[in-house]
Amino acid sequence: MAPEPSRLVLVVDDDEEIRNLLSFLIKKEGYGVETAGDGDEAQRKALALKPDLIVLDLMLPRHGGFELLRQWQGTELSRVPIVVVTGRYTDQSTADMIRQEANVVELLEKPVKTKRFLLALQRILRPSLAAGDVPEN
Repeated sequence: MAPEPSRLVLVVDDDEEIRNLLSFLIKKEGYGVETAGDGDEAQRKALALKPDLIVLDLMLPRHGGFELLRQWQGTELSRVPIVVVTGRYTDQSTADMIRQEANVVELLEKPVKTKRFLLALQRILRPSLAAGDVPEN
């Protein structure tokens, strides 16, 4: 089953290396990618592009990830699945609080493990694939 080229992922992270790595992995899977380096840019692009998935860092300049999550609830973006990535230590109660947001479907800690990221991407954007089934490219 080939990926849908019309699928778009918005990668939001202030670290250019992480944006580049995640963008590379997403493109390799056949999806479109847009990036944002801060919360303001993420807000503008998310509303304009209406992506199929948002990969969101929590620690961002100009509107942090938590703030964006809250702003997006009650808008059309509340239905967009979000993979949260964070370099900040998250204890169990903080992780549970993040996962309580209606559209947060995955929480990944940095450094992001490639295989785990790809599995999450497949599960979200190609739900018909069996769990653990990573297609060969």
